Amino acid sequence: MSRPFLAGFLSCALALPLLAVPTLPAHAGWLHSDREALACDDASVLNRISSKFRTQAREVHHYKSLAISAYDRVHEHRYLDKRENRPIARRYCGATVTLSDGRERTLWYLIERGVGFASIGDNVEFCLSGFDRWNVYNNACRILR
Repeated sequence: MSRPFLAGFLSCALALPLLAVPTLPAHAGWLHSDREALACDDASVLNRISSKFRTQAREVHHYKSLAISAYDRVHEHRYLDKRENRPIARRYCGATVTLSDGRERTLWYLIERGVGFASIGDNVEFCLSGFDRWNVYNNACRILR
């Protein structure tokens, strides 16, 4: 490597920290770490649950066409905000859903702030009564209540 090239490279490398780096406003959605978890009735949350349930019904329970067709009585029953001793905000929700076979089931779900893929976005965990084959969320979805 020639000395002039090396000198030019080093001067550019040293000047990089001096360049102005644009910053996003505090209200920039998923980057803002102090916002609360999404609301229980947020369309993106309900769509994510519907999509995950279709996959679960098909792959785990072997129901090829079972899906959630309607949500009713969507409610929040507990909210744990982010604190020093609790770094993740959590919103516990419940609803009654109607499945495509006409049956109504109780749905329990949890929205966790900032723990999505690579810590971007929110995570949603859910349990539909009668569909926890491996007892992941304890008896009758108790862990998500």
